[in-house]
Amino acid sequence: MPRLTLIAAAAALAILPATAFAQEAGGAAAGAATGAVGGAIVGGPVGAAVGGVTGAIVGGALSQPDRTRVREYVVREQRPSVRVEEDVVVGSTLPGAVTYYEIPSDVGVKTTYRYSVVNGRTVLVDPQTRRVIQVIE
Repeated sequence: MPRLTLIAAAAALAILPATAFAQEAGGAAAGAATGAVGGAIVGGPVGAAVGGVTGAIVGGALSQPDRTRVREYVVREQRPSVRVEEDVVVGSTLPGAVTYYEIPSDVGVKTTYRYSVVNGRTVLVDPQTRRVIQVIE
């Protein structure tokens, strides 16, 4: 057991410089680094991996000013809302039939994620995994 604690502490210390950098950069990198450190402290190397993935999902969210810009853009575009039976929450995966739209650069938001309107709500989605990154209210 002490060896596992030592490994977890070493993993946390190895990730700390990345956390400091990522917090300046923001977004998914910050979430991944912070989640990995927290996970390493609690669950060792496996916890670091799980925490990093979870943190990346949460950390990929848009800032409040970016959410406002995206919301205003989506209202102007009037994209149709798609109805799905599942709850639309951060981390859920959307069905393959849902259409994703790019956020144009003139909106002033730089992201590789796409958006969709699902059950009347605008969601930010990772188009490769179809996973909801953020619900924009």
